[in-house]
Amino acid sequence: MQLGYVICEGRGETDRLLTELADRLLADGVRLAGVVQTNTECADNAKCDMDLRVLPDEATIRISQSLGAGARGCRLNPSELERAVALVGQSLDADPELLIINKFGKHEADGRGFRPLIAETLSRGIPVLVGLNGLNEEKFQDFAEGMAERVAGDLDALRAWANSARGKAVPDVA
Repeated sequence: MQLGYVICEGRGETDRLLTELADRLLADGVRLAGVVQTNTECADNAKCDMDLRVLPDEATIRISQSLGAGARGCRLNPSELERAVALVGQSLDADPELLIINKFGKHEADGRGFRPLIAETLSRGIPVLVGLNGLNEEKFQDFAEGMAERVAGDLDALRAWANSARGKAVPDVA
């Protein structure tokens, strides 16, 4: 089982890094499945819009919802997250070499979201790389049963891990 995770400091850093990794691996010809997240600042709100890009076909799904200026609850739109999960599940039929999931978040910590898909992918022998924040690290470690490997939060380390997990040599950096 090849399960890697990355934690970056700074708001949105993990999202940016995993997006850059996905773009680089796709350019290298790697068959990917999964999602990466783009955050767009909103001029009228302190919160950002959250969009998932489904790999490799580039469909974009907005997983955030506007709850109004005074709202304090979770802005995640669970039905759109589940739509992304379904699309990624369908893409497993294309025999990907690696699954990237932008975040093992609260839904995954609670057994929902991408969690069942991560388990299924690992059972198929396909390596998985997830983004993680400190809030869900304990639940992630419970899920991983000590088998997950933390990968340094830089592009070269992530590319090396991805290529090693796939059993491939690391291509020269352009």
